Amino acid sequence: MSHQANSAPLSFKEKLGYGLGDMASNFYLGFFGLYLLYYYTDVYGLAPAAVGVMLLVSKIIDAVSDPVMGLVADRTESRWGKYRPYLLWAAIPYGLLGFAIFFGPNFSDTGKLIYAYVTYIGVMLAFTAVNVPYSALLAVISPLAEERTKATTYRFIGAGAGGILIAAFATPLVSWLGGGDDVLGFRLTMAIFAVLSVGLFWITFASTKERIKLPPHDSSARKDLKLLFKNTSWVLLAISCVLIVVGLIARFSSIIFYVKYYMHDDGEAVFLIFDRVALFSAIGLAGQIVGAFITPYLTKFFSKHHLVLIMCLLHTVLLIIGYFVAPDMFWTAVLLNCLGITTFGVVITLLFAMFTDCAEYGEWQTGKRTSGLTVSASMFALKFGSALGGAIPGFILGYVGFVANEALSDATMDGIRMMATLLPAALFALGGLLMLFYKIDKTLLVRIEKELRQRRKSLPQQ
Repeated sequence: MSHQANSAPLSFKEKLGYGLGDMASNFYLGFFGLYLLYYYTDVYGLAPAAVGVMLLVSKIIDAVSDPVMGLVADRTESRWGKYRPYLLWAAIPYGLLGFAIFFGPNFSDTGKLIYAYVTYIGVMLAFTAVNVPYSALLAVISPLAEERTKATTYRFIGAGAGGILIAAFATPLVSWLGGGDDVLGFRLTMAIFAVLSVGLFWITFASTKERIKLPPHDSSARKDLKLLFKNTSWVLLAISCVLIVVGLIARFSSIIFYVKYYMHDDGEAVFLIFDRVALFSAIGLAGQIVGAFITPYLTKFFSKHHLVLIMCLLHTVLLIIGYFVAPDMFWTAVLLNCLGITTFGVVITLLFAMFTDCAEYGEWQTGKRTSGLTVSASMFALKFGSALGGAIPGFILGYVGFVANEALSDATMDGIRMMATLLPAALFALGGLLMLFYKIDKTLLVRIEKELRQRRKSLPQQ
C-alpha cells in the first residue's frame, strides 16, 4: 500500500461506519448513565448508597483491565489488523452481558446486590474488550490529524444519535413492553438495544481499515507504561477527561430525579408517546450531534485544547444558571440542557481526537506507537466517569434522606437540584482549566505529522 494512498481522505462510508461503533457504545453508556441508578433504586429495590459503592468498587478492576487491554491490542497481529478483530468477536459477550444487567431475577436483597456486582463488572470488562480497540482504531485509521478529527466527528454524531434514541424511546418502551411491570420492561428494552449494539459493531468492523501499519510491537509493557506517563499532555488530558465525564454522567444520572421530583413529572406522555424525562434527555442529546458537527469548523480558528477550555467554561455557566430555574420552567430547563450538551459535543469530540494526537506525539518522541495503551485512558475515563458520576448522586441521595416515590423535604429537593447543576458545573470547570497546561498545539502537530511521514516512508512496505 502506498503512502500516498494512506494519506488520502477518508471516505464517507468509512467515517459513517466508524461512527456507528460509538452509537453501539452509547446504547449502553447512555442507558446506564440515564437509567441505571434509577433502575437499581426505584425498580430493583437496592439502596442508593449500596449502588454507589458497587459502581466505585468495579472501577478498581477497570484500573487494571483498561491498560492491560491496550497493551494486548497493541501486540495483536492478525489478518484483520491489530484492533478490528475485537469489534467482531468481543461484541458478542458485550451484547449478552448488557442484557444480563437488566434481567432482574427476584433474589433476596443480598442476592440482588451480588447479581448487580457480577453483571455490572462483567459488562464493563466486555466494554473494555471491544471499546479500547475501537478507540485505538482511530489512531491508525489515518496518519492525518485532520482526518482523524473528521472521523471523531462522525463518532460523536453516532454517539449523540445513540443517546437520543435511548433518551427518547427507553422509557416509552419500558412502559409499553412491560405493561406495568418495570422489571420486564427494562429487560425487553435492553434486549433490543443489545442486539442492535452487536450488529453495529460488526458494521464498523466491515467498513473500516487500519492504514498505519508498523512493525510488530517488541517493547515491554513496563517500558510502554513508563514512556506513557512521561507524556505530560497525555496525563493532563486523561485527568481532564475523567473530570468532564464524571460531571456529565452525574448530570445524566440526576435528570430523572430532577424532572420527576423537582419538576413534578408524573410519567404521563406530554408529546406523542414521550414523557418529560424522555423529552428533556432527547432534546438535550440532540445538542451533542450539533456540537460534534460544528467541531471541525471551530478547530479552524482555535487549537483543540483552547476550544475545550472555552466550551467547558460555557457549560459551567449554563449549569449554574440552571440551578435557579423554577419547577414550572420546564422548557427553559430543556433549552439550557440542550445548549450545555452542545458544548459537551464539541468537548468530547476534541478529547478523543486529542488522545490520538498524544499517540502520534508518543511515536514521534520514542519511535514506538502504543495507540491501544494511549487511548485506554479514554475508556477508563468513560467507565470511571460513568461509575463515579452515577455513584456520587447515589451518595448524595442517601445523605439528603431521599426515599423513592415519597414526598421530599426541602433539603432533599435542594440536594437533587445541586447534584443536577452545581456539582457537574464544578467538574466541567476543573476539567477545562487543566487545558491551560496542555502542550500539543497546532504548530507542533504539523511538525509531528511531517516528520512521522518521512520516518514511515523508510519502513518496509507491508
